[in-house]
Amino acid sequence: MANHKSAVKRNLQNQKRRLANRAVKTRIKGIVKKIDLLGKDSDVNTAADELNTAKSIIDKAAKKGVIHPRTAARKISRLSKMVNRTIAS
Repeated sequence: MANHKSAVKRNLQNQKRRLANRAVKTRIKGIVKKIDLLGKDSDVNTAADELNTAKSIIDKAAKKGVIHPRTAARKISRLSKMVNRTIAS
């Protein structure tokens, strides 16, 4: 455990940030899974709407520094490709 007052405070800040980041990452995983299921069901309109929501969530996570910007770009690209394949078929 921390021995200095500043180290105790830093530890508390890290715990708060960890929980907040975990919530954001969980939200990303949930929306990705939702789009994946919609893509398999061929629900085109809903999948396109959810894609826009997912883009927003992922971009915000990258902006906050929860995930790396390139990771965000990769996730958005893969989701877009999946939804576009669904729309095309």
